[in-house]
Amino acid sequence: MQRYGLIGEHLSHSFSARFFNAKFCAEGIDALYELFELGAIAEINTLIAQHGLRGFNVTIPYKESILPYLDELSEEAREVGAVNCVSINGDKKIGHNTDIAGIEASLHWLNLSSDTKALILGTGGASKAVQYVLRKLGIEYKSVSRTPERGDITYDNLTAKQIKEHHLIVNTTPVGMFPNVDVAPAIDYSAIGNEHKIFDLIYNPAKTLFLARCEERGAECMGGMLMLQTQAIASWHIWQR
Repeated sequence: MQRYGLIGEHLSHSFSARFFNAKFCAEGIDALYELFELGAIAEINTLIAQHGLRGFNVTIPYKESILPYLDELSEEAREVGAVNCVSINGDKKIGHNTDIAGIEASLHWLNLSSDTKALILGTGGASKAVQYVLRKLGIEYKSVSRTPERGDITYDNLTAKQIKEHHLIVNTTPVGMFPNVDVAPAIDYSAIGNEHKIFDLIYNPAKTLFLARCEERGAECMGGMLMLQTQAIASWHIWQR
């Protein structure tokens, strides 16, 4: 039996095991996908050996810290500086970034104009993938962080004027993700209007409090389900090569 999985810190929200195990069954492949909560990324090699993994996905908070444990990176993963998919070929662990495909599909659906400016909430591994895609699209962006060392703007310094000038806002943080569904990123929602397009990478819940607040202001909103499905299929194709 082939074994795959998802590594992360808190995985109770994840739909990945259900998605991949249904696909393995539909394709007639003898394989199992499991969820592995790691207390530290240093546990990864032991986990791989214990379960005989052929590949795995990576989520918060290990998309960047896993890099030193890999033997190779795809070109895109190297450019982004973050990995969400690992294939294992013999003893060689190869890092990929299929978040890129999910982000591209989602932004295509939002049908952005060429003069759109973006705010990216968060500066972690998912944010790096969003930044990479926006650069490819020629879209100007600024990242928003809790600390000035990490982003272009801090939440404390983010003004209503800046929000009004940036018509695409992407949440790459886990704020609002199940089970903490009653919180939202700390921005001035009164500055959101019907000219805004909002993309939340979170898929559980399907409509976060962040999306609900922006939708109330007339914004066009999109959750993370399309991204989840697209990056998962991209991971699948990598593992089945």
